[in-house]
Amino acid sequence: MIKLVNVNKYFGSLHVLKDVNLEVKEGEKLVIIGPSGSGKSTTVRCMNFLEEPSSGEVYIDGELLTHKNKTELVKRTSAMVFQQFNLYPHMDVLHNLTLAPIKLQKKSKAEAEELAMKYLKLVGLEDKAHVYPATLSGGQQQRVAIARALTTQQKIIIFDEPTSALDPETVQEVLDVMIRLSEENITMVVVTHEMGFAREVADRIVFMDEGRIIEEGTPEHFFTNPENERTKAFLGKILRQ
Repeated sequence: MIKLVNVNKYFGSLHVLKDVNLEVKEGEKLVIIGPSGSGKSTTVRCMNFLEEPSSGEVYIDGELLTHKNKTELVKRTSAMVFQQFNLYPHMDVLHNLTLAPIKLQKKSKAEAEELAMKYLKLVGLEDKAHVYPATLSGGQQQRVAIARALTTQQKIIIFDEPTSALDPETVQEVLDVMIRLSEENITMVVVTHEMGFAREVADRIVFMDEGRIIEEGTPEHFFTNPENERTKAFLGKILRQ
């Protein structure tokens, strides 16, 4: 579903991604971990051209992603859940969810609202359809953002540290929703520091450091027998927290 070939990304003179090669299969749950500044978020933002690679190629569902086709291709293949929710404050929850299906996918208002209520129910917030985002907790807002991504009915959902802006008490409610989603035939790419989630949900884990993929493997490999010394040092620190 996603293929990155020799992807490099520069911000000015800063070389953020260094020859990143990565494939994500259809239905796979891929978790990307690593220290802050390792290039995790830039990698997933290159998957939908929120950041355009300085060099290299990105393929989505077998099609080369380019500056020219990015809007159309991304619109029909992937949705993204951000750190900061990115809900429209002047719209109630239902309108936040139906905007893209109506405007971009040309669904009828009734069809979009039916989908929205279906996915609000899935994330446990069907009773919040007509309230505004500011009245919700951070965890509830992120669950709305996940429901919004689902309402677009895309094959791929990308999560960029979806719990990093939440207080500890609300992190688990969002992770519980994502764990339920992992049982669906959706391709999920998740950047996270939540090791328990990675261990439970991931088909494969990728560890990044200094703009490179250092190691990848199954959760069992990562948590019982990592090979790279940098991976061992990172997991040793984060698992003691």
